[in-house]
Amino acid sequence: MSTLWRAILADNSSLAQRVFFPRGAYLTVKGRAIPDPASDYRYRLVALYDLDLATYHRWAQGGRLLRVEVNPALAAWIAPGACENSVGYWHLPGVRLVVARGHRVVSVGVFSLISWRGTYFVVHLGPNPRPVNVGTLDAPRLGAGSAGPGGGC
Repeated sequence: MSTLWRAILADNSSLAQRVFFPRGAYLTVKGRAIPDPASDYRYRLVALYDLDLATYHRWAQGGRLLRVEVNPALAAWIAPGACENSVGYWHLPGVRLVVARGHRVVSVGVFSLISWRGTYFVVHLGPNPRPVNVGTLDAPRLGAGSAGPGGGC
């Protein structure tokens, strides 16, 4: 998550890609479950991630990462066949970045992480689904907030 934070501060898409769900993994997970997983990866997942990165960058200005809030009890196995997936994976929703901005503590969610071969990667920085394709913060709060909610894919 420190790499993600550095990418957010710098608005650096290349750095952010290091912690993003890998293309090959996505193609395996989606397999034949959706019509064109390569196009979905590029034009939906990566495109929204880049839009969100810029939005999180604006939000993070002047901030210092204090900690990452995670509730391991929210991790859930998503079985093959669920959520238009060909293979199963572990999903962790609702991680929070807790940030000091001056004398205030603020936080924002990282909507969804997926474990692939034992490593968790960001698959949705902002909320998913969303009504329009614009960069969107996930659950910004004054204070630390709390990890969650659970659920999702």
